[in-house]
Amino acid sequence: MATLPPAHRPPGPRGHGREIHTLEAFDEAVARPGSLAGYRVQSVDLTDRTFALLTAVTTEAVFLGCRMQPEGSAKVRADGALVFPPVPDLPFDPYRAALYSPEELFDGLADTGYEGTPDALAYAWFGRTRADGDILASMIRSIHDDAVSDALDELLDGTRVVGVMGGHAMGRGTEAYAGAARLGRALARAGLTVATGGGPGAMEAANLGAYVAPFTDEALTEALAELAAVPSFAPSVTDWARAAFRVRARLPHGGDSVGIPTWFYGHEPPNAFAGHIGKYFANATREDGLLSRSTAGVVFLPGAAGTVQEIFDNATPNYYPSHGPPTPMVLVDRAHWTERLPAWPLLEALAAGRPMAARIALVDSIDEAPDALERLAKAWQGAGGGG
Repeated sequence: MATLPPAHRPPGPRGHGREIHTLEAFDEAVARPGSLAGYRVQSVDLTDRTFALLTAVTTEAVFLGCRMQPEGSAKVRADGALVFPPVPDLPFDPYRAALYSPEELFDGLADTGYEGTPDALAYAWFGRTRADGDILASMIRSIHDDAVSDALDELLDGTRVVGVMGGHAMGRGTEAYAGAARLGRALARAGLTVATGGGPGAMEAANLGAYVAPFTDEALTEALAELAAVPSFAPSVTDWARAAFRVRARLPHGGDSVGIPTWFYGHEPPNAFAGHIGKYFANATREDGLLSRSTAGVVFLPGAAGTVQEIFDNATPNYYPSHGPPTPMVLVDRAHWTERLPAWPLLEALAAGRPMAARIALVDSIDEAPDALERLAKAWQGAGGGG
């Protein structure tokens, strides 16, 4: 199974290597010649590092959301460093250096229920500030989403990512949900990193499959049975989420996968099976980020308007050669995509005579999707395309 690389990288002269995310990395950097010059220190509590700040070279350094004693802050500003101070009274950190974990977003679930969790509080904040049009809140949301994108880039660098798209209405306890879980498991066992929209339904099922991939096949069967007792996040997100955490408690240290949800659709909570959650305020940024990072292909399960949008969002860069080699697209359920929502005929017409024609497929069942992805990859390589 693929293991996602850690979000922190050792300090260095360029790019992400200039970022400092932890106290340990900060201490290592201040011990080097040149000290903190040119570094970006991101959301690190430096209240106990005043002496280090007073003696460090901080020319052209940037401090993003770092807590500092007044004398430390005054000194680095005098050096010419940029200081973006922490923003008080927020239910989230806009300068965060890493993606969310399920435990972080659902903190307090066992005691207060979902309404008191950081995820619910962040959505409530979003609703209030979006309604009043506060420019400060808009800027904070943009900073947060950019930090999430940076953390995603760091996490997924060098990994082969397959996106799994599908609707939130797919209920636990259904054969469709079980099939999506088998898909996530098969992709993870093939060494791929599964990425989804991070919400309920098909998204949760695929993340669940990746989570149970290191365990026996019976573990998935048992997890599906336990989750079926709470088939939907409506009417109670609390009960729905608690069922997922019971499965996680019984099967600790599951496989990695990524969920990329959004507070724009606040009625859809994130699922607890994605080990790394990149949650956004801006849905357009989230959609583009999810699809553009799915470099090893995208599987589209039956869905409604959101999934149709994702199909053609992904088709656009595939259509134009200047955007690079097309990524594989596999649509699942022939009847759904040719009759109920006939996206496939239009996609096929767009691809005709273009390189993307060798990278799209329509299959009848979920279980056929992994082989279809592999077949498309081999066909493209055989035609002289990239990996």
